[in-house]
This record gives sequence, C-alpha cells and structure tokens, in this order.
Amino acid sequence: MDENVETVVIGGGAMGSATAWQLVRRGRPVTLLERFEPGHLNGASHGASRNFNTAYADPTYVGMLAEALPLWRELEEETGSALLAQVGVVNHGANPAFDRVAEALTGAGLGAEFLVPEAAAERWPGIRFDGRVLHNPDAGRLNADAAVTALQAAAVAAGASVRHGVRVLRLDVQGDDRVRVTHENGSITARRVVVTVGAWTSGLLAGVLATPRLTVTQEQPAHFALRDTTPAALHRAGTEWPGFNHAPDRSDPRYAWWYSPVYGMYTPGQGVKAGWHGVGPGTDPDARSFRPEPVQLAALQRYVREWLPGADADVLEPVTCTYTTTVDEDFVLDRVGPVIVGAGFSGHGFKFTPSVGRILADLVTGAAPAPSRFALNRTPNAGPGGWLARA
Repeated sequence: MDENVETVVIGGGAMGSATAWQLVRRGRPVTLLERFEPGHLNGASHGASRNFNTAYADPTYVGMLAEALPLWRELEEETGSALLAQVGVVNHGANPAFDRVAEALTGAGLGAEFLVPEAAAERWPGIRFDGRVLHNPDAGRLNADAAVTALQAAAVAAGASVRHGVRVLRLDVQGDDRVRVTHENGSITARRVVVTVGAWTSGLLAGVLATPRLTVTQEQPAHFALRDTTPAALHRAGTEWPGFNHAPDRSDPRYAWWYSPVYGMYTPGQGVKAGWHGVGPGTDPDARSFRPEPVQLAALQRYVREWLPGADADVLEPVTCTYTTTVDEDFVLDRVGPVIVGAGFSGHGFKFTPSVGRILADLVTGAAPAPSRFALNRTPNAGPGGWLARA
C-alpha cells in the first residue's frame, strides 16, 4: 500500500506521541507509526514511574520544565488521566550545583528549599540523607505508561492516525518537501518526517543524515518492597514518599563501590524503585537479554540496605529498559531538510515530554528553531546543569 500524507512521525514512545499531539492540535494532519504493540517493554517509555525532577541550573532546561508542568496538566484535563503526582523530589550527596539549581528554580517560579539531613530524615524516614538536602516541592512522579496512552488518545481524538505494529525499514529523502518512508507493508510519501525511535535512531538514519554518537545501554533498576506494608503505610507511601537523587563524593573512598549517582521513587503497587544512572552494559535493542547484570544488582541491593531504611533490599523485582544517550547527555532536537530528529533523551528526558513535543512540532512547521544546545552538529556541551535523574 502506498500513501501520501503531510507528516509522518516514526516512533510512538513518549516523544513521538507528544509530537503527534502537538501537531494535530495545530490542525496539522499526522500519521504516527509505531513498530511495537501498545504497552510493549522494548524501549524507554514503559513502566509506571519516572521522576519529574526539577533540579536543573541550565536556563534552557529550566525553561522547558516551566513549560512542561502546565502542559502535563492540560493533557490530564484533556484525557481525564492522572499522570503527575507532585510528591516532590529530594536531592542529596555531593553536588556543587545545589546553590545554582536553587537560584535558577526560584527565578523561574519553581520551588526549592534546603534542609539539614536530620530534618529531612524526620520528614521522610524511609531515606537516610547524605549532607545538605535540596527539596523541590513542585517536582514529583510521572506515570510513564499512562502518559503515553494519554498522549496517543489525545492525538487520535484530535484527528491523528496512530498505527501500531508497523516497522519502518528505510527513509529516502527525495527533495526539500518529500520523503519516502518504506515499511513492512508498503510505503508512505510525506512532506515531513519526524524520527523519534530511541535506541533504533542510528540504524534508521544511517545514510540519511549524521547524528552525534548515540550510546545504547540496557539499564537495570529494581523495585524493592516496602518494609511497612500496613494499609496506612501504603497510603502514606503513595502520597508522601518523594523521588530522590543521591550523588557520591568521588574523592571519598567510602563511595568507591558506587557505579554512579542513584535515582529512585516510590511506584504505587510495586515498591521503591532505585537504580544506577547510565552505567548498564551496551546493547543491541533487537538482541537484549532483559536480565540484570548480577554484580551491579548486588551493589544496588547494598545501596538500599545502607541508604533506604524504608525498603527491603532482599525483596525485589528487577526491571530493564534502554538508555540512548549522547556524549554530553543533552538531547538531539534538530531538522535537516524534511527530516526532523528527536533523540538522546534517556536518563533525564521523560519529564520534558510535552515540551519536547512542542519543539519538534515547531521544527516541522517552521514556527521556531530548537535551542542551539540540542543541534545535530554541536560541539559537545558541558552537560545539562543539574541532576541526571531517570526521567
């Protein structure tokens, strides 16, 4: 089957779905193609929890946070979904950017307060705190599965065509306003194509355009059972347990066994999620093991024993997902001719989903360029100016 359409979005995870939603709200015809069926576990947008962590100092990211928060609420209202629980996020450990982060957030109208560890432990006894604590009350927890479902539902309700089980094989740029998209069942010719395929980005774009080096890893957090499972405790956990980020002091030998900073949050019905940030083994997204690396998992259990007294390190359910990251851990948001690329979000991108969708939609329509730090041909940036929490 051969078709002609205005815009094709390839990849129906969070970013592609948000782009379709933003485009169709502007009255632009959109066809969204997703290789897998709804609710699949192959990429980076599944699962019930991501930190909506606001602890950034860079003005580009802070501005995107300020934009994303009301957009999440708009999506909730539009679809009748509960997506964002603002239970806060607590950041502790060795982070010299704390003061800059607090200043940047305050300037953007987002909350930031410092607590001594004793006060934080009294307020959140499930966590043992390491030095000064930066609490971000406007932060919280996103339901990733529900968010992708809501984005696609909102896009379809506004007129988008969303097709699952369609694997794209090749792109052929045939002109400034013409791209041929070949998939397993035929082809589509479009004026614009948006590529948001996560771990499959480099493969699909090979020979089409050059991207920064994208590293694909299999990350392996786990859900740990709560120690107190009484009904009252479970209720408190769902409403009061904040997300958390904990950075090691690399100059202190007591942290020598750590792989990286640790992120986590409470996932209702599943326990306390905790994981190392961005240190999983490299992987082919089509040949993943879906099994945790045992040495890293044992170290994660040790972390839970030492730093999360509210969780049981011996009662756990490992999970895996892919990270696709650039060298500088900044996103790729750019356009070359009729091809628009969104990539490199893993590790801290999910919270920005509706803002990323807006930026990619702007690139499609020519309404505005993306921030320069996300350019395809950039010199690697100094970093995202905040905590890299699983997002």
